[in-house]
Amino acid sequence: MKKVLFSLALLLIVGVGSSFANKIDNVNQKVISSFQKDFAAAKDVKWESSKDYAKATFNLNGAVMFAYYSESGEMIAMTRNIVSTQLPINLLTELKKDYSNYWISDLFEMATGNETAYYVTVENADHVLVLKSTDATSWKLFKKEKKEVE
Repeated sequence: MKKVLFSLALLLIVGVGSSFANKIDNVNQKVISSFQKDFAAAKDVKWESSKDYAKATFNLNGAVMFAYYSESGEMIAMTRNIVSTQLPINLLTELKKDYSNYWISDLFEMATGNETAYYVTVENADHVLVLKSTDATSWKLFKKEKKEVE
């Protein structure tokens, strides 16, 4: 179940988010109350919702954050974009060593419950790779796509 939620949250972050309606009216009160309890100091909150999830984009302590909630008001995941220097040293070292011929096009940290995972999208002229780390010590291939030739 957690893998499904991780995958759904990942999809929301990397592009499906544009399919959400952008009205707070579509977000139920349970979700809003849970969010306000979890992030009392949040500023500039913007809501998006789908039939299964609600997403809050907000500013907390100078960082843009994203929180995903189920219809029942339970937080599914929280994410934030990060820069490579914010990665654990083992992940940064492996990235520089094993993927030196790639550039980073997306990097974020995801927290669900007591677990933290890192996702990085790296690209070269031919491929787009999404790598995932759940142990903060090594990367595993999460997704690989061949770029289309134009």
